[in-house]
This record gives sequence, C-alpha cells and structure tokens, in this order.
Amino acid sequence: MTTTGIRLHAPAPGWSIPADVVVVGSGVAGLTAALRCQAAGLDTVVVTKARLDDGSTRWAQGGIAAALGEGDTPEQHLHDTLVAGAGLCDEEAVRILVTEGPDAVRRLISTGAHFDTDDEGGIQLTREGGHHRRRIAHAGGDATGAEISRALVEAVHAAGRGEHEALPGRAGGGRRAGLRTIENALVLDLLTDADGRAAGVTLHVMGEGQHDGVGAVHAPAVVLATGGMGQVFSATTNPAVSTGDGVALALRAGAEVSDLEFVQFHPTVLFLGADAEGQQPLVSEAVRGEGAHLVDADGVRFMVGQHELAELAPRDIVAKGIMRRMQEQDAEHMYLDARHFGAEMWETRFPTILAACRAHGIDPVTEPVPVAPAAHYASGGVRTDSHGRTTVPGLYACGEVACTGVHGANRLASNSLLEGLVYAERIAADIAAGGAGDGPAARVPEPVPCPEQPAHPLLAPEARFAIQRIMTGGAGVLRSAESLARAADQLQRLYDEAREALEEHGKTAEPGVDTWEATNLLCVARVLVAAARLREETRGCHWREDHADRDDTNWHRHIVVRLDADPAPAARDHTSAQAAPRPGAREHERPHRVAPAGLAVRVTDTADFPPTRPTRHHPRPQEQ
Repeated sequence: MTTTGIRLHAPAPGWSIPADVVVVGSGVAGLTAALRCQAAGLDTVVVTKARLDDGSTRWAQGGIAAALGEGDTPEQHLHDTLVAGAGLCDEEAVRILVTEGPDAVRRLISTGAHFDTDDEGGIQLTREGGHHRRRIAHAGGDATGAEISRALVEAVHAAGRGEHEALPGRAGGGRRAGLRTIENALVLDLLTDADGRAAGVTLHVMGEGQHDGVGAVHAPAVVLATGGMGQVFSATTNPAVSTGDGVALALRAGAEVSDLEFVQFHPTVLFLGADAEGQQPLVSEAVRGEGAHLVDADGVRFMVGQHELAELAPRDIVAKGIMRRMQEQDAEHMYLDARHFGAEMWETRFPTILAACRAHGIDPVTEPVPVAPAAHYASGGVRTDSHGRTTVPGLYACGEVACTGVHGANRLASNSLLEGLVYAERIAADIAAGGAGDGPAARVPEPVPCPEQPAHPLLAPEARFAIQRIMTGGAGVLRSAESLARAADQLQRLYDEAREALEEHGKTAEPGVDTWEATNLLCVARVLVAAARLREETRGCHWREDHADRDDTNWHRHIVVRLDADPAPAARDHTSAQAAPRPGAREHERPHRVAPAGLAVRVTDTADFPPTRPTRHHPRPQEQ
C-alpha cells in the first residue's frame, strides 16, 4: 500500500491519549461500532465534530428498511436494492445487508430504540420509493433518526458512565475507561506507523483556543463514520458538519474511494427559493409512501405513466421526473399534494415535517407543498470490503462515508441507517477478532512523526461558498461534458492558487476549522467531478444530458480514485494493471484527459469490487 505523505497544514499535536480503537463520527454507524467494540473489551474513543447527536442520523425522517413484515423476505429486499442500484451493487454486500439486517434492528431495539407499533404491538411498517413491500420501520411518526440517535447516545453515556473524556493537561485528565467521547473535535489526518498501518488520528478540539487545540489519539484501529459530503453543494439536506472530512482524510492517507459521482438528490426537499443555501428541510419519502401525490402547478400528476410505481419509483427516477417537468414548464419547483391526509394524520404521522413547513409559512393540511431536488446522500465513498476494511491497513469505514457496494449507482430509500448498523457491527467483530488481547499497551503502534512541510495547501474560509456554487452549477442534478469541464477548471484554479501560495510563502490560509473544512470540500469536489466527467452515461443518480442512456457495454464498471503521492501535472492511469477491459470497452487513456493533477484514476470491473485484502489488519498479541 502506498501512503501519500500528504497532510493538512496544522500545529503539531500538543497532547495524546492511547486507545484500542478510535471511532470518528457519532451517527448510527459510529456509535454502533463504538458500543460493539466496547462490549468486546476494547478501550474505545469516539471523536465527533459537534455534539454526539448532531450528525446526519438524527435528521433521518423516513425510517430503517428491513424484512420484518409478514410475507416479506430478505430476497425481496435484495431484489429491490439491486434494481435501485442500477447494475452497480455488489450482490454479496447487499445479501449481507438484507440477511443480517432484521436481527440488527432487533438488537437496536434491545439497545433502547422505540419504534412505532400497531394495535397488536408489532412494528408498524410503511413503504417508500423503490420498495414493493411495507418494510420501513419508523419512530415518532417522522423522527426515526432522532429516536435512534437518542437511544445510542444514552447507551454510550451509560457505557462510559456518562463521563466525557477529560483531555491531558486539563482537569480530570488521564482517566481511562471502556468508552470515552471527545465532542466538538474535527479529526484532521490519519497517523500511520513505519509500515503504513493506521496508528491513530490527529484532531483539533474546538473551544480550546483558536489554534492550540490539536492533539492525537493513538490506536491501531481507526473507524471512519463521518457521514456525508452534502455541503459540497449550495442546497442540501445534510447538516453543516457534512463537509466530506472522512473521504478527504482517507484520500490523504492513500485509501481508495469509489463511485463518488453517484450523489443522490432527494426529490422532495422543501423549496425555499432559488437562492436558498445550506441545509434545507426534507419532506420524507414516507409522505409519498402514505399516498401523497407529486403535481405541477395545474395539479397534474406527472409521474403517472413514467414508472410502474409512479411517485414511489426509485429516487433517481423521481428526481429526474421533477427536473424534466420543471424544464418543460420553466418552473422553479413542483408540488407535493397531501391535503387529503387531513390534519390528524399530518399531526400524528408527520409532526416534524408539518412543523418545518409551517415554520416557513406553508400549511400542508390546506395547500400543496413546493418541492425541488437537493443534494442528499453520497452513494459512493471510501472503498471497503465486507468487513469494512479499506485499502489502508487498520483503517475501517462504515455508514455514508463508506462505499461497501450496497448502494451501487443509487441508494434504495431507508437502506442507509440499516447499512450503518449492519456494517458497524461487522467492523467491530473484525477488530475484536484481530486486535483484542492483553490491553492497549502492547498494541498501540508508534506513529511516524508528521512532516514539517505538509503538501496540502489550505483554502481561505470563503472558498467554501465558491466551491458550493461551482458544484451546484456544474455537477448538480443535471450534468454535461461542458458543465463538468467548467467545474473542473474552476476547482483546479482554486487549488492552483492555494498551491502557488504554499510554495511561495510556505503556508496558505491560517489553520483553523473553517479553512480545514474548505480544503476538505475542495478535495472531494475535485474527485467527484473527475469521476463524473469520466462516466459518459446516465445511470442511477448520475445524469449526463449529453449521454442520456445507460451504457452497460462500456460503463458496467466502477471508477476508483486515490490521491497520487506525487502531484505531477498528469494523473497516472492504473486501469490496465488492475482490471481487464470488457469487450468493446473504450480505450482507457481517458483518465489522463479528465483527472486533475494529483489524482490517480482507474476503472475496475464490477467483478473486482469490493477489494480483497488480508483477513486481519491487526496481529494478535502473540504474533507481535
């Protein structure tokens, strides 16, 4: 494995703590992994960017999908997932998801999560887009994520006796416990040992002084569960913390990412105006699952006849249907009509959505809700195998930051919470099998010192908004060779300006949370655009106006990207050495023409996904 040696410009760590496992992120994936690792006897530290319950999980409205209902089976769930994934799902990864999913949900319930029940006390199930059966378990009507987050946070507090990590040098420092948490901390980079294996992370604790909060957690196992990167676009359903930090960290560490071009735009996001930016209120797919209709300004149900499931077609199809109707009518949005629900159903089944709409002056009980697509979910991410292992030994990934192969070209509704749950459990089992033993002292590796001159320039805070505008204009719902080339040039200009300043002055913008976030956003934006330019077809949630059809002859394949350790003017293409081209495939020198400097891009057959690696990253104590 090749490490890049690239790190963010940051002060050297001023403190450190040891652990067996460090989990980055506190959504369903991160907290599940942490709880399972702690239960296996591993000293575990959770690092989260805000508070424990501030990630994307608590914003999930619809629910969690699993074959729990009478007559439903994992095979049916498998089929619906494969169809939604448009030919790029890894079937074995999906089979793991749907077969282990029901028991994982039951374990979540035993942890303390309370789902809505029917009159007989069974779990109440609903339908969402792409599902042919009612298999979506929900809580609080439309507050499923909030309930899951509450249950897991309470379990973490109980496991850690309710105490948060007191950092060395501060009151209470030095306490060791089975499960510790560090909140309001942005993880910067992966630490590695002399053999290139994970050795922990560096992080900056916010609120500890403007530039003096950098420290480190030393651990032989690092789990990325940092969520998505929706903030790379101007309008998104993602919270402000979703700046692609995990994907950027993994890339700098030398890990591979895959399928990053497949960004799912949720079809029904509350339309707040053409200039609205930041996190936008979501109108859950479950509203359509309960019978709401998509209509235009004349009240016409335009999805009827476009797909057998009409409004309940997979999300990419519904988003495209909305965009086409908007183009035909030169409209800024469409409408979701659920007036026939009546006040009681809105108040009991969808109280969160009702409150959000009314807060913006819209009453769904008496009027249709204006909606338009917005960036929602990254179907791709850090490439992993079926145990969550990345291509960097000791580094794992789960949840939205990961690309397990489950989602393919388009995530099936409500599979995300389930994926975070199932694969977090698999990661914890793998770490416990390969790393548990006589305690952390014998296993914590010695990190290689950070280089004095980092190779990655920092961007000024205002670059964040420039990146968002570039990505929304060039790599949003509708893409073309022209729009993507324009976006690539504009992003490259931002990178080049920061690079030139770094080479001339030794550093660029002042290190800090806002500059680190902007730099991470630029990193993931460049990779996303490079992959989107290369994929010359329309598939799943990747929509190319200039290549309107799905092309299985040439593009039934994955695009894999990593950072080049040598940011030379041209990226290297590893296709020929890694994957034999399919019959009739176009020549594979195209990455040289679309990949920006510093990115190595290759195309790999679906049969080569996910990657294969050794059984364990962590030698048992007796093997050391």
